[in-house]
Amino acid sequence: MTLQLAKPAPPDDDKRWKMVEVTMRRSGYASHALIETLHRVQGLFGYLDEPAMNFVAESLGLPLSKVYGVATFYHLFSLKPQGKHTCVICTGTACYIKGARELVDGLRQKYGIELGQTTPDLELSAVGARCIGACGLAPAAVVDGEVLGNLTVDQLLARIEKVIHDAT
Repeated sequence: MTLQLAKPAPPDDDKRWKMVEVTMRRSGYASHALIETLHRVQGLFGYLDEPAMNFVAESLGLPLSKVYGVATFYHLFSLKPQGKHTCVICTGTACYIKGARELVDGLRQKYGIELGQTTPDLELSAVGARCIGACGLAPAAVVDGEVLGNLTVDQLLARIEKVIHDAT
């Protein structure tokens, strides 16, 4: 006779938790489903908060420290709500030498945010990446999935403004 432990209840009554549970159930609630489950949670909710990570940890029988470690190790996961639009600035060596710092400074001056932050209105998130693989285009950034190279601050800010205004 096998002892069946009750699965933990989701953090709230949001129906999206059912989809998260399906993801975990497909793998038999095995620990190897952690990254897939975290991707599912972030895809559905936009970020990973503490109640979500607790639920995943309990459901998969993992310590919260393991879940938190994975969530903070991979740059694709976010522990805070993200903006509708994303600007990833490459801070790798080639981009940094060719002006990435100026791009970051321009973002700070225009939007009042640093890398890793989101504007208070949740319109824009700024992210830093060690390398986006576009060294020949340095300095480079990715705005809503579009790689932009040989950027000046004015070009980057103009592209962000266009993306934000085209979406409204």
